[in-house]
Parts: sequence; structure tokens; C-alpha cells
Amino acid sequence: MKPTDIKNPEYFHKVVDCQYACPAHTPVPEYIRQILHGNYNEAYMLNWESNVFPGILGRVCDRPCEPACRRGRVEQEPVAICRLKRVCADNRNEIEPLLPQPPQEKNGKRIALIGGGPASLTVARDLALLGYELDLYDDQSKAGGFMRSQVPSFRLPEEVLNTEVNYILDMGVTTHLNTYVSSLKEILAKEYDGIFVGSGAPKGRDLPNLPGREEADGSIHIGIQWLASVVFGHIEKCGKKVLVLGGGNTAMDCCRTARRLGGEQVKVLVRSPRSEMKASDWEIEDAIEEDIPIIDNHVPLEFVVENGKLVGMKFDRV
Repeated sequence: MKPTDIKNPEYFHKVVDCQYACPAHTPVPEYIRQILHGNYNEAYMLNWESNVFPGILGRVCDRPCEPACRRGRVEQEPVAICRLKRVCADNRNEIEPLLPQPPQEKNGKRIALIGGGPASLTVARDLALLGYELDLYDDQSKAGGFMRSQVPSFRLPEEVLNTEVNYILDMGVTTHLNTYVSSLKEILAKEYDGIFVGSGAPKGRDLPNLPGREEADGSIHIGIQWLASVVFGHIEKCGKKVLVLGGGNTAMDCCRTARRLGGEQVKVLVRSPRSEMKASDWEIEDAIEEDIPIIDNHVPLEFVVENGKLVGMKFDRV
């Protein structure tokens, strides 16, 4: 057996299973200990330093830490690590004095950030503290990216989102909002010292070859685009009968949003068995608690259109 190399910080990550499972390697035991002693500001800052958006993640994180939690080996449920992020975020006092400030004297380097979502905002936070001048471009009217456009407000209140986004923008980031970058040549012509492309992958899946798809186009929506239309007020209500195709977290957001927009008979249909659905267990549970049935092992065959109107769908049960 090789001797333990404690000079490598990866060793300490692996010792704490939940911390190692976290993509940001957030020091879970340390911030839980701070919460235990009522030190919510300190717990918040431990999270902020590693994962940037504690209040947001405390509501929407996919929780890879919890399946790794050792508590799950001796009890039915792991420690509610994700919700504890929310606890420290919701109970903190003013933390602005604790936030690090960018240097007054810049280093002379200019960086362009394309996209205003979590990736670009994280880069902005780290580079601002190193003295870089930052220009952030986004086609939306406010920064936040998919956190703003695709996460329903009943899961992520706008106030929480705005607060944590502004912590970063207030570090001196110059924003160019309502600005769609259609050409990298134009950005390169501005002679930046570096360009970070954090535009995400904002394209949902369609079923373009399914019979009836074109005829029923006006009644069929792509999940993430539909959620964005709801957020920006383009869609304020939906029909009483709604079918949601898919078994991921986006599908769970869509079905629960449809319920809030007037959907009375909202159903989710997935190709796979329920045990193989990609949605998080807690997202599925929330949908079921809202009386939304999830019908598994159904493969879509056809959009049924009568007199130019979508009236139903045909499925193959597998």
C-alpha cells in the first residue's frame, strides 16, 4: 500500500464523502458546524467561496452530496445538506462587509464574458478580485441566464436570484444587457485580452418527425423555451388539459408550472420505467404531491389533429 500523500488536497476531499461528491468540493461538515452554532454568516461565506450561489443552490441544486452522505448508511435518509445551504442563506444578516473587494488598481487586462449565466458570473467573480476589467454580454434584460429564464419562481424567488447575482455585478462588472452576440469577430475586434464563452446550451428537444407535429405546432411547446416564455410574461395561462413528455427536471418544472397556469388535467408521460427517470427523486415527489400523475413506459407515436386542432396523442406502451 502506498503511503498517504497528505500534501495533495484531493486526499482530504476524498476523506469526506459528501464534500468529494460535490462538484465544487464545498466544505460541508464545516458549514454545518457553523449552522449548529448559529453562525449563519460564516456558514454562508464558506458556501459562497466555493459554490458562489448558496441561496440559489439551496433551492435548486441536484444534491450529488446527499447520496454520498454517510448518514444514509445507517438511517433511511441522509443529512439534508442542500436545504442547510438555504438555512444559512435565509438566516444570514448583511454579508456585504464580508465579501472580498476588487483592487482599486486594475491589472490592465480586459476580459469579455459572453453569456450572463452562472458560468460567466463565476468567472466574473474570480477575475474581478484579481483586478481584471470585465464586460459581460447577455441577450436578456437581466443577468442570471438559465437560473432566471428556466427555473420557475415558485422554486427560485426572483429576490434571491437578484441578490446573489448583484453581489458579483457590484464588483465592477460592466454589463451589456439586451445584447445578442452573433459574431465573435465583432468581439475580437474590440481587442480584449481574453474571451470567455458561457452561453450555455439553451435548446430543448423536439419530436420533429412525429406525425401531426407540424399541423399541431401552435399547441406544442419545447420545455425550456416555454418556461422562459412564462418567466418573461409572454405566456400567462395554458389549456386545461396538458401532456408533458419527458422524465427530467425540466419536465417536472413544466408540469408544475402548467398546474399554476390553469392546467386542471396535467399528466407526465415518459418512455422509461419510473425508476430510470432522470428527474431528481424530490422533484418527482413534488409533482406527485401536486396530484400530477406520472405515466411511465409510454413511447409517443403520433400527435392527433382534428380539423386543424390538437386533440390528443397516441402512445405505444412498452
